[in-house]
Amino acid sequence: MASLEMQKFLDRNAAGQDKGKHLPIEDQRRNFDAFMAGLQLPESILIDDYTLAGRPARKYFTSGVREDASLLYFHGGGYLSGSLDSHHSFAAHLAIACGTAVNALDYRLAPEHPYPAAVDDAVAAYSEMLEYTPGENIMLAGDSAGGNLALACFLRIKREGLPIPGCGALLSPVTDWTGQTITSAEMREYSMVNAGLYAGDWPLDTAEISPLHGDLNGLPPLLIQYAKGEFLQEDSTQLDIRARKAGVHVEVSEFDEAFHVFQIFTNLPESHEALAEIGAFYRKHI
Repeated sequence: MASLEMQKFLDRNAAGQDKGKHLPIEDQRRNFDAFMAGLQLPESILIDDYTLAGRPARKYFTSGVREDASLLYFHGGGYLSGSLDSHHSFAAHLAIACGTAVNALDYRLAPEHPYPAAVDDAVAAYSEMLEYTPGENIMLAGDSAGGNLALACFLRIKREGLPIPGCGALLSPVTDWTGQTITSAEMREYSMVNAGLYAGDWPLDTAEISPLHGDLNGLPPLLIQYAKGEFLQEDSTQLDIRARKAGVHVEVSEFDEAFHVFQIFTNLPESHEALAEIGAFYRKHI
């Protein structure tokens, strides 16, 4: 059963949840950041803005964390929006939950910078982190398009022969931009617009764009979280099936009466439940 806070959130936002889809991209970006701005930061969190592989980044940590382990986080937003600010509260809570330093990356967005810009940025960030942290001690994580980016990174890292990360956490990830996994006609239409802007001239079934169509052999342990009935549910369930067939260790959590990327709304009890699970998975594999 949904918490009282979750039900209030759903009731409050039900009427206007579709309005932002048709706004200009710059307005969508500003609105997303503003909508998330009121979420609180946990006590004792320390924050450092810096540059990682030439891109703005933000590090969240507490005193006394391990210096030989870390987490690289990619925000969601359909590759069109989202920022360090939109996921400020979530990244801070994630650092507390995992007991590690979380490095949030401000990767380039479409349509100004279509594929492969975001993947290039993400892999470059991971490569720089390898200079001071063993790959086996790094988790890659992301929500929605950020989960897609984490998967694309795994594929690129494997192809280039870089050390494989220790594990990954994927929160309602986009795994197939071709639209085959989305049952809602309205959401498929909306998703396909995003897909075209992100993919540019590349086919939508390109492995680094739609990792469900890629070679999943050799990926590290994965935690997949999604909300029951959300429009990307099949992206998660199909990834689970195909990754297991490829010999990947997968743990999956389905959250009842939630919504797409509910985890980033840190004022909800369900978010803290999801964060605790991510933290336990991190400590199990790092």
